[in-house]
Amino acid sequence: MKTSVHIKRILVDCICLLYGLLFVYASVSKLLDFERFQVQLAQSPLLSAYAWWISWMVISIELFIALLLLYKRTRTIALFAALSLMSMFTAYIFIILHYSSFIPCSCGGILEKMSWDVHLIFNLVFVLLAIVALLLIAKQDGLMKRRLPIYAGGIAFLIVGSVSLVVVLFLSSEEIIHRKNPFIRRYPQSSIKEVQQVDLKFNSYYFAGAVGDVIYLGNSTDPLHLLAIDLQGRQKRIRLHFDHKNLGFQSIRIAIREEYIYLMDGTVPCIFRGNTKDWSITTQLKGMPRFTLAQPLDSTTIAFRNNTGANRAHILGVFYAGTSPKVDYAPWLLTPQIDGIFDTDGMLQYNAEMKILLYNYFYRNQFIVADTKGNLKFTGHTIDTITKAKIKVAYLKGNTERQMAAPPFMVNAMTATKKHLLFVYSKVPGRYDSEKVWQQSSIIDVYDLKKKSYVLSFPVYGNENKKIQALWVSSSHLYVIIDAELIIYKISGLLEKEMNKA
Repeated sequence: MKTSVHIKRILVDCICLLYGLLFVYASVSKLLDFERFQVQLAQSPLLSAYAWWISWMVISIELFIALLLLYKRTRTIALFAALSLMSMFTAYIFIILHYSSFIPCSCGGILEKMSWDVHLIFNLVFVLLAIVALLLIAKQDGLMKRRLPIYAGGIAFLIVGSVSLVVVLFLSSEEIIHRKNPFIRRYPQSSIKEVQQVDLKFNSYYFAGAVGDVIYLGNSTDPLHLLAIDLQGRQKRIRLHFDHKNLGFQSIRIAIREEYIYLMDGTVPCIFRGNTKDWSITTQLKGMPRFTLAQPLDSTTIAFRNNTGANRAHILGVFYAGTSPKVDYAPWLLTPQIDGIFDTDGMLQYNAEMKILLYNYFYRNQFIVADTKGNLKFTGHTIDTITKAKIKVAYLKGNTERQMAAPPFMVNAMTATKKHLLFVYSKVPGRYDSEKVWQQSSIIDVYDLKKKSYVLSFPVYGNENKKIQALWVSSSHLYVIIDAELIIYKISGLLEKEMNKA
């Protein structure tokens, strides 16, 4: 009998020792690389909104439990606390494996080498060890016969409560990340994979459009020549046939939409349309007002922006060509904050799959979504917290001219859209973003236009730390121009799943 009691005591002591070693090792590993641990927590689908205080709390609790396990008087309380914490860790891993959109890592030392499935089993073993130790202590203290149901019920209640707390954290963190924007980015692994690099020779190219797997690049210095490139990097130069060259063009832009090709210059102003079968541009869409931005919607409809709003402010409109051309302005779409020109500057996009117009502001965390008639559908927000444009405007010559009085604070530098997703090249670092990554790459944030929520982010690395100059997205690939180079990436991982959602 005494031998049995002695063995049980040794078993309890061994379990307490194992827990103590585990918690000390885990907490010290986190402290030695605390910044990395905090960043990894920020990537967690469950804990990202609470990364700052959870990072300190977990380490403190682990060390405190390890200290309590040293003393027999406090080891029962310590084992209850250890059981609760390990139940939380186990629930966390289970949710990550079965309900998370992606799998991060937030462990340290040798534990980081485990797969998530092995880690789940490892944690379950320690949960069982804690239960065994608590039951052995209860038997030693004479509680088994008298209050076993109450004691066992307490253990079960503790486990259920701990798991429930993690579930609540998961649900509330998802709501905060996706809706309330505390500006914490998520970087799932392998969102894009490089498949091709193409030397363009010149840095004056921009994306004109795409047909199938062929991307077409326009050239701002040689506007009547296009460069067609397929996914294998094979190039083909195309010369456009256009006879109206005496109209005083200053800023020609080419756009390709399915079988149509458009030549546009808002300073003339004019828009000509042709066909990609023979690359001849012959038809003029007459009646087009001056514009600073334009996006063809179909063969006879153009969304545009110009400066004919109140006090020469930016205004969006839709031009309808045909026998009786007309223009419908939508002054309610752009919201001035300072001067109506610089503060409303941005990028105009057309999403053909959803048949919507997108306008992203340069200097604030807003974008607007409207239908093709200019009716506002909703106003969205990018993940950063810059709600008001940080610019200074100088008024010259009796308020007849306006100039930037200081370098503006750029928020959203570039956009692209495909299917239900919006891609935004952001210029604002997040709370836990690595400074080194920001120096070496361009960060792309992705938003779901149907759910009106943030999805994920990924870096695009440039040669010699150069940044993105142009961005285009197809249903399967991401294209970027960096300096004089076109880089083609295959969309993969979680981003591919998001892209292919119905």
